Amino acid sequence: METVLAFIIIFGALVFFHELGHFIFAKRAGILVREFAIGMGPKILGITRGETVYTVRLLPIGGYVRMAGEDLDTIQLQAGHRIGVLLDKEGLAEKVILNQKAMYPDILLLEVEEADLEKELYIKGYDEDDKFVRINVSRDAIIEENGKETILAPYDRQFDSKSVGHRFLTIFAGPLFNFVLAFFIFVALGLMQGIPTNEPVITEVTEDSPAESAGMEDGDLVTEIEGEPIQSWDELVEAVQDNAGNPLAFEVERGGETLEFSITPEISEESPEEVGVIGVLYQSPLEKDVLGSFVYGAEQTVFWFKEILRLLGMLVTGQFTIDALSGPVGIYKTTEEVAKYGIYTLMSWGAMLSINLGIMNLLPLPALDGGRLMFFIVEAIRGKPVDRQKEGMVHFVGIMLLMLLMIVVTWNDIQRFFF
Repeated sequence: METVLAFIIIFGALVFFHELGHFIFAKRAGILVREFAIGMGPKILGITRGETVYTVRLLPIGGYVRMAGEDLDTIQLQAGHRIGVLLDKEGLAEKVILNQKAMYPDILLLEVEEADLEKELYIKGYDEDDKFVRINVSRDAIIEENGKETILAPYDRQFDSKSVGHRFLTIFAGPLFNFVLAFFIFVALGLMQGIPTNEPVITEVTEDSPAESAGMEDGDLVTEIEGEPIQSWDELVEAVQDNAGNPLAFEVERGGETLEFSITPEISEESPEEVGVIGVLYQSPLEKDVLGSFVYGAEQTVFWFKEILRLLGMLVTGQFTIDALSGPVGIYKTTEEVAKYGIYTLMSWGAMLSINLGIMNLLPLPALDGGRLMFFIVEAIRGKPVDRQKEGMVHFVGIMLLMLLMIVVTWNDIQRFFF
């Protein structure tokens, strides 16, 4: 139950912040947002605030922000269509009823001759006395069909009406907010548990390792390697990893005494790359520092951004296979293991997942945010948008391929963890 709760909280936070990015920038651009959804599939909870309905849906596999004009939700009134209209005090149509008109006794019935509900906002037609009338439509009018109400979306409030820059920022903001979330999680970790000092102090020497054979002990402070000053654990790791099989001269401090060791890093059996290890473990001392926590948050976000890009590059170049990928099942099982180590480790895992989600969504693949951004870039270069039908077909094919990949990855996860 704890794992389920942890998974829901982490996954929900990742999706919420991703969609929040889209939502905030859409609102800033003046786009009508019809729905802010967490999850996919059937709706289990919905609350309407203003012009947006906020929903929680059954399947915890994503979310979306539904913006006016993105899903062909515009209302078209054809000639000969019989409708009902409710007028406000200024004579503007505040509600257009497409059927079930008998429910409104004060309704004005019209047979439509011509209508524009996007740009000029009017309806022309004949009333019950066969008199030709023109009615202007309110910008925030309600369209009702089969009891379902939809807010009118004038063209200037639709996604496609906005500049390339506004549309680009609206889509880019989703992944951006995932990086922002990771940054604040790392900042919170710094404030709560302290910031690692990154001193090159050996926490533990493992048995039968090159370091133990050379005489290194727990608590040794490494000051030099090959005559070069070592001021951080990262510098120590870099020097060791880059010298697999090469003898290195270590200078360490132990109890106020300076000692020297010659240690030859052996090749790691756990890394797909040829890197050196000497068999020492590290757990940095922690210190509380408010300003330093923000620096730590930025450093960790950049570090994991680069690390995930590096691993992604290894996948593209064939150093990793598709079996190395994990889907929801794999993430759930990893969350189960991580949760055993406490809230701080779980928070770090959530931050890394958030960065990973942001990077994956920025990949220039159809149906992902990155794919849409590529179309905006092409539009900016060409000076005109790509045909929507062609773009829609590309995204449709992309969705099908992503679904196929998700099925394969999920099946691999199931085999890995349950068989």
